[in-house]
Amino acid sequence: MSKVKWKGGALIAPLPAVLVTSGTLDKPNVFTVAWTGIINTQPPKTYISVRPSRLSYENIKKHGKFVINLVRSSDVRAADYCGVRSGRDTDKFADTGLSTVPGLELADTPVIESSPLSLECVMTDVIRLGTHDMFLADIVATDVDADLINSEGRLRLDKANLLAYSHGEYFELGKKLGSFGYSVRKKRKGKKYHNKKK
Repeated sequence: MSKVKWKGGALIAPLPAVLVTSGTLDKPNVFTVAWTGIINTQPPKTYISVRPSRLSYENIKKHGKFVINLVRSSDVRAADYCGVRSGRDTDKFADTGLSTVPGLELADTPVIESSPLSLECVMTDVIRLGTHDMFLADIVATDVDADLINSEGRLRLDKANLLAYSHGEYFELGKKLGSFGYSVRKKRKGKKYHNKKK
């Protein structure tokens, strides 16, 4: 397989397309973020990278809190809209039909009601990087849609039809290829893992 060299660029894909809420229950704001992830397990920590020009940047700096809301594919139009419109110019909740509920831990912070899973976050640090600043945060609570918890108490996010973003396009997560650690589990016939070259 031949390779072509390009200059360094922000080309990791797919990424989550999440709706980040901030502000207060009576004056909430929402915008779409793809640059987010988990950075630590104990304590649970996350980050979002935000342009300083965004209204949400001001909200998060002012209140020190935000919520990362995973998005179902059925809300793809709302996610796209919230990424290209500013809360300075329009009420994105009224425009998209999205609604909020109070956080289960941060009761004064808005959570997207239709989100299958929301991470309530308290900011700990801001790292200036260039075009974006990175907000580091502790995850103080996880709000989970009760319909996604099976009878054994297991979270079934595979049933949430989650949205993903890849180089300017949206996709719905679908086909399962394996589960964590499946490549090293003992097989019935004792076969070992090997990478087949085509």
